[in-house]
Amino acid sequence: MKKKSLSERDICTKYITPAIQSAGWDIHTQVREEVTFTAGRIIVRGKLYSRGEKKRADYILYHKPNLPIAVIEAKDNNHTIGHGMQQALEYAEALDVPFASSSNGDGFVFHDRTGLSNPVEQHLSLDEFPSPGALWQRYKQWRGIEPPVEDIINQPYYSDGSGREPRYYQRVAINRTVEAIAKGQNRILLVMATGTGKTYTAFQIIWRLWKSRIKKRILFLADRNILVDQTKTNDFKPFGQAMTKIEKRQADKSYEIYLSLYQAVTGREEEKNIYKQFSPDFFDLVVIDECHRGSAAEDSAWREILDYFSSATHVGLTATPKETKDVSNIHYFGEPIYTYSLKQGIEDGFLAPYKVVRIDLDKDLTGWRPEKGKVDKQGLLIEDRIYNQKDFDRTLVAEKRTELVARKVTEFLKASDRYAKTIVFCEDTDHAERMRQVLVNENADLAAENSKYVMRITGDDQVGKMELDNFIDPESRYPVIATTSRLMNTGVDAQTCKLIVLDQTIQSMTTFKQIIGRGTRINEDYGKFYFTIMDFKKATELFADPAFDGDPVQIYEPDENDPPVPPDPPEDGEDGEGGPDGELSPPEPPGDGKGEPRVKYIVDDVPFWVVAERVQYYGKDGKLITESLKDYTKRTVRQKFKSLDDFLRRWNEADKKQAIIRELEEQGVLLEALAEEVGKEFGPFDLICHVAFDQPPLTRRERAENVRKRNYFTKYGEQARAVLNALLDKYADEGVENIEDLKVLRINPFDSIGTPTEIVNQFFGGRQNYEQALRELEEQLYGVEM
Repeated sequence: MKKKSLSERDICTKYITPAIQSAGWDIHTQVREEVTFTAGRIIVRGKLYSRGEKKRADYILYHKPNLPIAVIEAKDNNHTIGHGMQQALEYAEALDVPFASSSNGDGFVFHDRTGLSNPVEQHLSLDEFPSPGALWQRYKQWRGIEPPVEDIINQPYYSDGSGREPRYYQRVAINRTVEAIAKGQNRILLVMATGTGKTYTAFQIIWRLWKSRIKKRILFLADRNILVDQTKTNDFKPFGQAMTKIEKRQADKSYEIYLSLYQAVTGREEEKNIYKQFSPDFFDLVVIDECHRGSAAEDSAWREILDYFSSATHVGLTATPKETKDVSNIHYFGEPIYTYSLKQGIEDGFLAPYKVVRIDLDKDLTGWRPEKGKVDKQGLLIEDRIYNQKDFDRTLVAEKRTELVARKVTEFLKASDRYAKTIVFCEDTDHAERMRQVLVNENADLAAENSKYVMRITGDDQVGKMELDNFIDPESRYPVIATTSRLMNTGVDAQTCKLIVLDQTIQSMTTFKQIIGRGTRINEDYGKFYFTIMDFKKATELFADPAFDGDPVQIYEPDENDPPVPPDPPEDGEDGEGGPDGELSPPEPPGDGKGEPRVKYIVDDVPFWVVAERVQYYGKDGKLITESLKDYTKRTVRQKFKSLDDFLRRWNEADKKQAIIRELEEQGVLLEALAEEVGKEFGPFDLICHVAFDQPPLTRRERAENVRKRNYFTKYGEQARAVLNALLDKYADEGVENIEDLKVLRINPFDSIGTPTEIVNQFFGGRQNYEQALRELEEQLYGVEM
């Protein structure tokens, strides 16, 4: 058999795999083929979704099961040897491996990313591929790994036999951290977006260091009770009897793994400082979860713990490293050893994309001024000034505004899913309670079925806090809607949260990122693939800030000639204090400067109206599509196709139109949303031609009828004509994507004509003839010049 006629898989089996094996690689323990390492970006199409293409390496070569060191990209023999090199390099960079190769079965192009080889890239024959020992020696030289370090980094991951293993980015984070600690680095920062498994990553780091005995006593610190409990019962469970949770009592020093709240080991009174019952050198590793919070500040009471155990290695975990002139994670921990961003998580398909519904209310934009002498519901004389968006629900409660927000939220849920888990972020606990009441009234039918349909979950409400676990639990239907202020903006693993409502003034990028993170988790079992952000306070304007998904930047003291930099608004618990269970207490209303709480006026006769409402979608570049869908579609399509003729040629040449539709969707062209604007009766072909190239569109039904008028079916037998007519009807109703799927032959009306096998083999004379007939049908639908 000629090599040119072999498939890519045949090239692998007959040439590449034997070459690797001959070089000394163990096929069973050191070589994995066709390794898929991303999940495929979720593409939202109106209320529908699909997955983009997953990244798959043809070969990954391992020194140990936890340590990949090379990737190979294979192509068939109709390509050059080096054709797959760029793809191999892309995968090598993502997987953090130094060696990349490309092959077509004739030999290898080998690329060394270590910088130790000259030339960097060279051609090798099939029998010249490097041995495992040769690449490992080069790897060790590149990373500066000495024998003691080598023993530690060879320590395997924990495995429970279920097949679960770290995702590729978790493995990079784990390996970099373990290696850095083995080489003596004592301050380490890991930045990983919310929902990407920071706690599981921390567990595997601790496990490997603990098992190798380089770290024997470990302290894991978090700032929420629920975070510690979740960690103890879930990811850290394998530590078993070696693990304990520190309570506010006498310290037990017989354990090796300690989990604790900051609040449980610190306090204003000396006797509350339980951590001082341990000697300063008791712990040799301290892992700080959500380290952007209290411990980031130099003068924080929580920093005292880290200072006390300063001889230990400190590993900080955060999704949002905090960098202001007063608070700096980078100053304390150093530059992040690894960053995995929200944008990358969405691109890889591990995090849920979002769409934004921005709603502007009239008086939020124009403000409201009370008439002279106006008093509020409590009989208080309202101060004469203009009240704007930042005042509402802080200094002025406008009940009609709360009712309008609740009504818009309810309308959205009624139009989508009334049992979709929803978090409404309010200005304070009082606002959260009022919002709860109004939402109950707006959803009186479901609230009557179960009183927990809407609940306030805030730091000062014990009943609500007790329902937090049920809100998080995917199997628990209630509560459905949670109103909150700050308690749920971090550390709440709400896997099935589909709607986040922002009715809170948010100026801190850290807070904003944490709140958005409540929706980024995916739960396929419960149909959670994306989420919606409903914004009433312009908070989503922060998406346009380069800092939203950029690398952390340290801000130094400004020059004396620079304007002063305002500090970030204080976050819960950054003063080191917490509620009775370690939960963070809500802030008091701002005072008037004389020690008195600021007055809140309440008015019930000021009407509010929606003046603007628009939907923004997550685009291919990680930015929100803020221009109109039509303009975005036109620009994107014209970037891909130079002209209408170019598009028509590609469309008509495609064996399946679905392939082109999918390509465009992966570029962010939302055809279903576009159909909502232009007309649901138009198919993707006409939507694209009309919007991108200004062509008059035809409906699917008009195209189907035009085909029937040409009477081209006469060349087929009676039963085949019946099938083609049914396909035309199906096209008119549902579009070209459905008729291209053979599964369509199993449903009505085809099931009354014959079985799929009968239709394909008996009516058309085989699958090849059936597919040819389908192509001709599509040519009749689209082949006539526009």
